[in-house]
Amino acid sequence: MKKTIILSTLIALSSFASASLLDDAKKAGLTPIPTNSEELTKLIDNPKNPLNEAKVKLGKALFFEPRLSKSNLISCNTCHNLATGGIDGVSSAIGHKWTSNPHHLNSPTVYNAVFMERQFWDGRDPDLEAQAQGPMQASPEMAISKEMAVERISSMAGYQEQFKKAFNEDNITFKKIADAIGAFERTLVTPSPFDKFLDGDTKALSAEEQEGLKIFIAKGCTACHTGIGIGGGMQKFPLVKPYKYANIGDFKGDKNGMVKTPTLRNIAQTAPYFHNGAVWSLEEAVKIMGETQLGMEINDKDTASIVTFLKALDGEMPTIIYPKLPAVTSTTPKPEVK
Repeated sequence: MKKTIILSTLIALSSFASASLLDDAKKAGLTPIPTNSEELTKLIDNPKNPLNEAKVKLGKALFFEPRLSKSNLISCNTCHNLATGGIDGVSSAIGHKWTSNPHHLNSPTVYNAVFMERQFWDGRDPDLEAQAQGPMQASPEMAISKEMAVERISSMAGYQEQFKKAFNEDNITFKKIADAIGAFERTLVTPSPFDKFLDGDTKALSAEEQEGLKIFIAKGCTACHTGIGIGGGMQKFPLVKPYKYANIGDFKGDKNGMVKTPTLRNIAQTAPYFHNGAVWSLEEAVKIMGETQLGMEINDKDTASIVTFLKALDGEMPTIIYPKLPAVTSTTPKPEVK
């Protein structure tokens, strides 16, 4: 009888602690991905580029379309591989003619990018549609001109009907190509056990994961990594102490030294870390963030605990079936590899 009472007391205390932690997480601004499909669609939609099934389907094809690159070899999926966490897994993005990014910039994940307040490491674009236009035209990336992109896509009969269904118009433009890609990318969200916890299921996270969340909040990590994206805003970097790998590449942020805070969703799958991809260990990344942004040394025990929590941010990836792309025609511009 006594053991039963003790056990019941411990369970009650554990439930109380979980409920208290849940309140702390909400107060810190951590927000779940909606489970209701209508609510989620409303959240991810762009009034300037409304989602519809045909547009998302077209955008998916264009996301995997290597003929949107000058060489016919590189697609959006090359750097944002949906099979490997939405990244390419290298420190510096590789593009046209095997060119490494001239600023040694790392490719951020495309999963949950819809929840980011700004796009690109320097936050120069407001949304995914605007962002999609950049890499296609950038010479170290896909290196295609707007004109050639439109000519390539327009030459393939299989795309013409898709654009008409997606936009209810016959003409194909570069903006529509990017808008369709952006529409598809808006659907790439990955709900995780942490979202269930935030929705009130305190058993969705283990005791160890909850302890990591507690330390994550207590250390002040939510000052930057908050919101539904657990990141995505613009923050000064480095803030307190110098970044130890700042000599790799020449990126300094925007004109005010502000850098986009990366999402922590699926962070265990998206090494290497930081804008220049200098760190491959999640534990080291946590310690560096403690030093540079919080001005503190996070000990090994707390670091391990935080990493345990971060792994609970691994989400359910959407099922992606590789699309069958339209065939080229005699009028399709040929690849240029030089």
